[in-house]
Amino acid sequence: MIRVLFDLKKEYYLNSLLPLYRLMEEDDRYDVRIRVGSDQRAYFKIWTVSERSRIQSKLEEKGYQVTKETRDFDVVVCGDALKNPQRYGDVLRIHLDHGVGIKTLRIRNIVRQHPVHYHVFLEGQYWYDYIGQCGWHDRATFHITGLPKLDPLFRKGYYRPDELKRRLNLGREKPTILFAPSYKPSCIPYVREKVTELLPRYNVIVKLHPYSWGGKYAPHSQHRFYERLAKKEKNLYLIPRDEFDIYPYLMLADTLISDTSSVVNEFLALGRHGVIYVLPYERLMHSDGMPVLSIDPRDWLKGAFVHIDDPRDLPGAVETALNPTGEMRRQLKKYRNYFFHRLDGKASFRVKAKIDELMKGKF
Repeated sequence: MIRVLFDLKKEYYLNSLLPLYRLMEEDDRYDVRIRVGSDQRAYFKIWTVSERSRIQSKLEEKGYQVTKETRDFDVVVCGDALKNPQRYGDVLRIHLDHGVGIKTLRIRNIVRQHPVHYHVFLEGQYWYDYIGQCGWHDRATFHITGLPKLDPLFRKGYYRPDELKRRLNLGREKPTILFAPSYKPSCIPYVREKVTELLPRYNVIVKLHPYSWGGKYAPHSQHRFYERLAKKEKNLYLIPRDEFDIYPYLMLADTLISDTSSVVNEFLALGRHGVIYVLPYERLMHSDGMPVLSIDPRDWLKGAFVHIDDPRDLPGAVETALNPTGEMRRQLKKYRNYFFHRLDGKASFRVKAKIDELMKGKF
């Protein structure tokens, strides 16, 4: 039997690993386990506390096989480059990124660990081409299969947006706007309460990045501001901290407002138009000089999504995104085909088939 470890560095990575976990769990040739990382939360900017025990208990209650071990596995599946990869031993490393956006961190972390070897599964041609432009095709083995994380979006009946709309008591005849900013860099300091100007004409749902709640990588002020705003504005719904799956709300949304978040590309995958708040790109650099983003956000989905850099333009931008021109639709189709490979809900099957092939000698 092949022992497989799903390394859950952060709780919100679970959605990126779950479709493959469930598929491999059904195959009696594999013994699958989940290991939880420390996933720290910051308090008062003074100390951090591990959330590991809470997450482990939560997973065990749901029936997942949880372990604390890192050794004696044949395969390790991760949603980000492994921390201290040597402690896992000589294993097959499967990388399924937890986001499908344009942040370079997803490949930067792998390149920095070279010659540690990963099999990296990509959602489409865009990232393969970018990696080639950087001269990094030899830093890992890359497979264009689509990402399992996206599978539920394309499985009929998996999400029920009409039921969700009723549960949230949203206006049934109103279009629904999803505001989903990243944590860093973020448009939150620019937009703040301006989203309320979309009320009452639209339903407005706010989904903050998990780091916006944690206090370690972004200030607690990000979630506190929108908690206060949601109490004040009865027609604005703030998705709770412990709801990590944005996909039910993505399926419900008629349009999206975001910035550098991977949710932009996820909305593109659905074939819908959104609004990108353009942040100052020139200052977005890692400490080693590598750009934080793989593309200038002014050019990202240009012609298909609406770009703004002033919160006063939000109402008009939303109106345009909800009523795209024929040229916007044509551009969106081109981007969708370039960024994504076979959006059919079966990427997890293709990834598993490749793992089966790589492990063939051990069955």
